[in-house]
Amino acid sequence: MKDTFLHMDELESQLGKVYAEFGDLKLKFKELLEENQRLRIENQQLRKVLKRETESVAVTQEAAEEPAAAKGIAEQAPAAGASVGEGYDNLARLYHEGFHICNVYYGHLRMEGDCLFCLSFLSK
Repeated sequence: MKDTFLHMDELESQLGKVYAEFGDLKLKFKELLEENQRLRIENQQLRKVLKRETESVAVTQEAAEEPAAAKGIAEQAPAAGASVGEGYDNLARLYHEGFHICNVYYGHLRMEGDCLFCLSFLSK
């Protein structure tokens, strides 16, 4: 009788351990599903950006195919200020597409609205 009771007690403790492991596994599975969804959204955003960039590259290549003689020499060498403005515009565009541009989370998808670090960077 005591052996049976001890055996039931052992089984109960093993079931408790299995139940706890199952709970941990459920939490891990939930985290993986959330990460998968976040990565899907990020991938979708990146595909949009890539599509837009490839379209702009195609337009740029068409413009580059124009005869160089038709363009002025000044247009062929952009000013240093223009490249800085273009970089700022690219970062602002990335931010408005939902990505971080700050040094803390650069390139990650923004999930909770505006980021103070990013906004501080844009205001400089």
